Amino acid sequence: MATLLALCAPAAALLVLLALAPLLALPPHLPRLAELESWPAELWLLAGGGVLGTTAGLLDWRLHRRGERRIPRAEHRAELFALALGVPLFALLAAASVARDPAPFLVPIVAVALAMAAAIAYDETRFHRTCTRYETALHRVLVGGEGLAFLAWLHWCYAGGPRG
Repeated sequence: MATLLALCAPAAALLVLLALAPLLALPPHLPRLAELESWPAELWLLAGGGVLGTTAGLLDWRLHRRGERRIPRAEHRAELFALALGVPLFALLAAASVARDPAPFLVPIVAVALAMAAAIAYDETRFHRTCTRYETALHRVLVGGEGLAFLAWLHWCYAGGPRG
């Protein structure tokens, strides 16, 4: 259950952040959830990548819950660690999104992203040699979708985004 929560927490938190932006007097450069015309291209890419990645993660979670592949304790810990790194990554990206100057957040964001990439690489190379093609495809869509979402958010925040 912890894996499911770690998988879904960033997506749910982003929706809550955008929904509450008008009520919390967050900076006006944040797109409004209900005003789709205010969404920049990066937010559409973030949403698309996030939906793809999260859906693949949910399908993989369901595959394991049905007992089609038993997960050893060490693999579960490695996967949970990689997923849990999404929480500080989300917090840093959210803080950078609302900050007047996001520059101080860049190095910590990249550091957490690199740690997450290392954890994913460890998990994939150490435990997933026996996965079926379907499960391997789910892992690739999960990582690729979430990677696209991360890069879109990073670009919005630092290159093209909220402050012009």
